[in-house]
Amino acid sequence: MREYSEIFVQAYLNYANYIWQEITHLHWHNYFYWLLGLSVLCFALENIAPWRSQQATFRKDFWLDAFYMFFNFFLFSLLIYNAASDVVVHFFNNMVKNVTNFDLQASNPMRQFPIWAILLIGFLVRDFVQWWTHRLLHRSDWLWQFHKVHHSVAEMGFAAHLRYHWMETVVYRTIEYLPLALLGIGLHDFFVIHIFTLAVGHLNHSNIRLPLGPLKYIFNNPQMHIWHHAHDLPEKYRFGANFGLTLSVWDYLFRTAYVPRDGRDIPLGFPEVERFPTSFFKQQL
Repeated sequence: MREYSEIFVQAYLNYANYIWQEITHLHWHNYFYWLLGLSVLCFALENIAPWRSQQATFRKDFWLDAFYMFFNFFLFSLLIYNAASDVVVHFFNNMVKNVTNFDLQASNPMRQFPIWAILLIGFLVRDFVQWWTHRLLHRSDWLWQFHKVHHSVAEMGFAAHLRYHWMETVVYRTIEYLPLALLGIGLHDFFVIHIFTLAVGHLNHSNIRLPLGPLKYIFNNPQMHIWHHAHDLPEKYRFGANFGLTLSVWDYLFRTAYVPRDGRDIPLGFPEVERFPTSFFKQQL
């Protein structure tokens, strides 16, 4: 027990130091400035060539979503998730090793793979797992109550990407941990994958038109993702459509793709969204 309590405390200290280093030192592996830079870029694109020109520069709930960005990307990790997950991961790895004599850290099949293969496989596996997890958030009545936070967005913009309940972080990371651990995806590899998916996610929620031509069948895009947030969908898609986070190919393969027309001005949300809380703390509750 003492071992796990020490891990818990040390995780807090390490992450607090990490946050301070992120803010005070500019380097290529800096989440803080990557998030800030990508946000500024998308905000600029939204104002240079807006898809919905009538939408205000600082759209409805812009500042709420901006707070969500930094809460989910940094504060939640600092206050709760990082320390707790370090303990759980350490306990899980030890349990697997004691029960099966299989060391997740030392028995990774991709240790000898070239870096491009590790990044590509890790990205594809993670995106596929996240696609199924996203569907689960829509199919489970209990999980949908958390996912409603993300779907309460009334006007789409880049910052809406990270408007989600902290419980989603727990759900996604829990489900994706084992396959990524078995593949041996390291922190450096995960950083590259995460920054790429962060950029695509920001663009998908931005108030811009991003025509991809044939690539739309591979990559998600704003014209497709807007329909995921549509207030009204056909009965066939009563549990949602367009679940892809970065890739759209899963939706086309599993027939959950739905882009009937230009969705620029469609109403967003879900039935009775007008009764959903509008403040951060009430949305958490």
